[in-house]
Amino acid sequence: MNSKTTGIWFVIAAALLAFIFIFEHYLRPVATGPASLLPGLRPAAVTSVQVFPGALKIEVNRTNGGWVLTSPVSYPAQTAAIGALLDAIQKLAPEKISAAELREHKNSDAEFGFENPQATLVISAGEQSWQLKAGNRTAPGDQVYLRVVGVDGAFVADAGWLRLIPHAADEWRDTALVSAGQNSFDWIVLTNGAKVIELRRDPTNRLWRMIRPLQARADMDHISDALQRLATARVTQFITDDAKADPATFGLQPADLDLWLGRGTNLTAAVHLGRSPTNNATQVYAKREDWNAAITNWNTVVTTAREPLAPWRGAVNDFRDTRLFELTAPVAEIEVRGQNNFILRQQGSNDWRIAGEKFPADADNVQLFVKTLADLRIAEFVKDVATAPDLAAYGLAPSQSQREIILRYKAGDTNAVIAQLDFGAAGTNEVFVRCAGEDSIYAVTAQDFNRLLESDWEFRDRRIWDFKAEDVAQITIHQGGRIRQIVHNGPGKWSLAAGSQGVIEGKSIEQAAQQLRQLTALAWFARNLTEPEKYGFGTNNLQVTFELKGGEKDTVDFGGEYPQRQTGLGTVTLDGDRWAFFFEPAAYQFVLSFLTIPANVP
Repeated sequence: MNSKTTGIWFVIAAALLAFIFIFEHYLRPVATGPASLLPGLRPAAVTSVQVFPGALKIEVNRTNGGWVLTSPVSYPAQTAAIGALLDAIQKLAPEKISAAELREHKNSDAEFGFENPQATLVISAGEQSWQLKAGNRTAPGDQVYLRVVGVDGAFVADAGWLRLIPHAADEWRDTALVSAGQNSFDWIVLTNGAKVIELRRDPTNRLWRMIRPLQARADMDHISDALQRLATARVTQFITDDAKADPATFGLQPADLDLWLGRGTNLTAAVHLGRSPTNNATQVYAKREDWNAAITNWNTVVTTAREPLAPWRGAVNDFRDTRLFELTAPVAEIEVRGQNNFILRQQGSNDWRIAGEKFPADADNVQLFVKTLADLRIAEFVKDVATAPDLAAYGLAPSQSQREIILRYKAGDTNAVIAQLDFGAAGTNEVFVRCAGEDSIYAVTAQDFNRLLESDWEFRDRRIWDFKAEDVAQITIHQGGRIRQIVHNGPGKWSLAAGSQGVIEGKSIEQAAQQLRQLTALAWFARNLTEPEKYGFGTNNLQVTFELKGGEKDTVDFGGEYPQRQTGLGTVTLDGDRWAFFFEPAAYQFVLSFLTIPANVP
C-alpha cells in the first residue's frame, strides 16, 4: 500500500470520528419521557384540594403554612398525608390515550370508568386549577385510567397512588392532640381538679418557674418530659363533631384536666380531658383547641390514650424543682459557717486553697463537694411560706443554723453569691434547710446531708508524699517490737540488712515501693486524732519508713482495718500535725503482702 492510499484512509477515519463526536454531542435527539399528567403542578404552591370519593366531598385548604379540613367538618388536617398525595400526582408518568383511540370505543366513559369514577380531585393553586378523574383499573390491576377535565384523550398511569386518596374525612384529620412543638410554648396553665397551676418560661435563661399557686422554681425535667409525652399523644378515635352533644356525657364539663399552652399573649393550644369510656379504662375522652382562625368548630370529641397525659395530672409539688438550688455559674469560693468555719478559694484554673492554712485543698474533693451540693434533692416541701415562728421551730432562725454554706462565683466578693443554704434542725431521718431568697422550708435526707464534708482538714490535698523508687536507700519495718531493714542495691535489687532475718523477693519489694512512692489518702479520717488506741494505733503496730538517699525519711503508721472499705487506717505527720487517713485499697494490700514481718521471723 502506497503512502497516498494510506493518507486517504487516514482522512476518512478522522472524518468518521468527527461525525460520531458531533452526532453524539449535538445531533442526537434528546430522549423525552412521558409528559407530566398535570403540567405546572407544584405541590408547594397548591392552596386547595377537593376529593370526591363518590358523593362525599372532602376539602382541605392551606392556611398559615398548614392544612385545614373545611369539609365535611372543620378540623386541622394532616399536612404529611396531603403532601404525599400531591407529590405522587406530580411524579406520575402516564401514557397518553388519544381522543381518536377513545372514539374507537362505543362508550368509552363507561368502559374506562369515567362515568362513575373511583374518585375526582380538584386541585387549585392560586388562579390555576386541575380536575382529575380516576376511572377503572386496567385488567392486571396495577394501572388506572385517568382523565384530566379539559384535556383531550385520557391517560394510563401506575395505580399505587390511589391508596393516598382519603375515603373518609377522618383519614385526613390531624391525629395529634397538640400540633406545636414544646419549644413553641412559654406559658402553661392547667387545672387539675380544684388546683390551678401556672408555669412560665424565662425568656433569657429558658428556665421554667411556677407562678401559681405559689412562686417557686419549676421542675425542668418533669415539664420537659410532660411536653414530650403530650407531643406523642394521638387521637385514637373521632367520636362526634356535633356541637349539640352534651360535654358532661364525656366528663368534659367540667373536665378532669384542662391544659392551656401559649406564647406571649397568644393561646397556642388547649387540651381538655374527660372520663374514660365505660369499656376501656386506658382511654379518655378529649377535646383539642388551636389558635387557628380557620377552624370554626372546636366541638369535636375524641378518645386518646390516658398514659401520655399522666404527668399533667400530678399534684402541685410534682411540678416544683426538687433540686435544692440551681447552679448557675462556676464556683470560685465556698464559705462554710457552723461548728467549723472555713473558706475554700479557687486559685488558677483548678487549684484551691484553704484560707488560713499552709496546705492546698484537694481539687477533686472540692469539685465533689460542689457536685454533692448541686445534686441535693428536696425530700419534702415542708412549708411553702415560712414565718419567723416557723423558722425558729425548724432551727432556721438567725444564729440557729447548724451549718451555713455559701457558694460564690468570684473569690473574695461577698456580693457574688450563687447560692446560700442554711441547714437547721434534724427531724426523723431528715434535715431542714432553707435557700436564701426563698420563702420555703425544705427537708433533705439525713443520708444526703451527712455526705457533705464539714471540716476544712477534710479538704486537704490527699497526696502525702512523692518520691522516686530509685531514690529509696532503705526500708525499715517496725512491728510487734521487731525490726526488719531492707536495703536497696539497685534497680529491682533488694536485700535484707545485716541483723534482719527471713526471706524477701526483690521483685515484690520493688512493686511495693512503686505502689507507695506516691502515697495518696483515699480519704482523710482525722486531724490530730484523740484516743488513737480506739482506732487500732499502738506502740507495737506496723510502721514502715522509707529512707531516701538524700537523708529524708517518710514514715507511716498502721492502725485498724476497715473491711467495708477493703482497707485500713494509717497516720503520718504533716506540718507538725498527726493526720489519720484511709489507705487506698491496692496500696494497702501491697503493704500487707510484702512490707510486714512474718510471725515466724524473729
